[in-house]
Amino acid sequence: MERLEFRLLGFPEFRMNGQRMPLALRKAAALLIFLAEAGRPVARETAATLLWPEADEETARARLRRTLYKIRIAFRSELVAVSGTSLSLHPALSVEIDSRIFEHACDHGSLETAANIYTGDFLAGFSLPDCQEFEEWAFFRREALRSRLTQALERLVETQIAAGEPLIAGVHATRLVGLDPLSESAHRHLIRAHLTAGNRAAAERQLEACARHLQEELGVTPDPATVALLQEPSKTTAPEAPRTRYVEVDGIHLAFQTVGSGPPDIVLVPGFVSHVERIWEDSRCRAWIAAVSRIGRLILFDRRGVGLSDRVGARPTVDATARDILAVMNAAGSRRALLIGSSEGGPGCIRFAVDYPDRLVGLVLWGSLAKGSRAPDYAFALTSEQYDLWKRRLVANWGGPAEIETFAPSLVGDRQAEAWWAGLLRAASSPGAVAGVIDALRDTDVRHLLAMVSVPTLVLHRSGDRAVHSEAGRFLAAKIPGGRFVEVAGDDHWFWVGDQNPLLCGISEFAERHR
Repeated sequence: MERLEFRLLGFPEFRMNGQRMPLALRKAAALLIFLAEAGRPVARETAATLLWPEADEETARARLRRTLYKIRIAFRSELVAVSGTSLSLHPALSVEIDSRIFEHACDHGSLETAANIYTGDFLAGFSLPDCQEFEEWAFFRREALRSRLTQALERLVETQIAAGEPLIAGVHATRLVGLDPLSESAHRHLIRAHLTAGNRAAAERQLEACARHLQEELGVTPDPATVALLQEPSKTTAPEAPRTRYVEVDGIHLAFQTVGSGPPDIVLVPGFVSHVERIWEDSRCRAWIAAVSRIGRLILFDRRGVGLSDRVGARPTVDATARDILAVMNAAGSRRALLIGSSEGGPGCIRFAVDYPDRLVGLVLWGSLAKGSRAPDYAFALTSEQYDLWKRRLVANWGGPAEIETFAPSLVGDRQAEAWWAGLLRAASSPGAVAGVIDALRDTDVRHLLAMVSVPTLVLHRSGDRAVHSEAGRFLAAKIPGGRFVEVAGDDHWFWVGDQNPLLCGISEFAERHR
């Protein structure tokens, strides 16, 4: 059996039985890459349109035939199996793809192996400027793989510092900084590695480099929490991020943290993206965490597929979120908790409240909704067409502070906040993955569960929320037996932006009433 190797992390290379095979024709290379990544038959029309979008159908198919001929000549072998309707790599070949090997290593916790395999970004230096659809596909794939590398490196740094191997941790933390020089989280990882290794001078130089990057690019100074790493413990006033822990459920590892002490326990379920370590970079978010942790023990976690939790290939569901909540509560030793569902995390909390009412003292829904898209009897959500437009806008602006004007209009123009949000998005997910999350939200509908919620429920919503209309909150409170609706002034969707006092007071009073 002949062995065909693809090296796609970096500028693409092809090897046949260990011998490097030059392939000068870029569209021939692109066709092989696309078929390898697909791992299944691809319609001939799809391939033709992908590579010759400007050509009519007959011309595109003729060019495809010539390209297949050139591949056969270059490799002196039949690499592509062709049927009347589809193309695929020949089933007799033994195919090895480094991007797939990298993902497999990530999936199975072989993070050191994964980091070593990732020698460059997906198809770095390779492009087809006249093929926009191919360029978009490559962009999504590149961002997804970079996101997984970031996640693997963050977990490696944490594990190796805990294991007393700060020098190795420093190597991985240096790569993290290289991936995103404006991420204070990455700089803090490297500063901690230097300090753990006893190299204070290197830690001080890294803080200086961090400050220089932030000043030159954003015109801001490092967050006090970053500066505090080099201060004596007695002088540190900023709250310290707790250690990230993991629990396995359905074969997936979920990242979680606990802050403060209870009772009560307070479990926070985030919206469509989260990152339990990057949230500590923002001073407003950190202040909110500190305030809630004074009410009770706060349990934070990343749902499957986002943040520091394992990536999954399937769309998130409310049932999966309910299982995640249960697993994290059990791992944290929480028998009963106050559950807070934020935005898109709310429907999964409703599912949990119906399935496990004995595990809750109460339910708080913030800026949330029962149904993702509009219906004749649910007129205050986006239509499917509006969802598609919003998704395209979000994906098109990925890598920057995408949709911050929707989620936090009061922060538009705040360069530090915008840089933090852009960095959190890149670390928490990828444009392709988040598109699936948006589709899942569009299709979510838990209206049939609302009448079955039996735990005390408080619904909080800002009056001018641009992401989720306040009427969606009123609907929740009206349909949940005994549900109470409290409208808070403001336009921001994020709970840690704007006036936090009404939200914090509502949570505190609710927790005290149902303690």
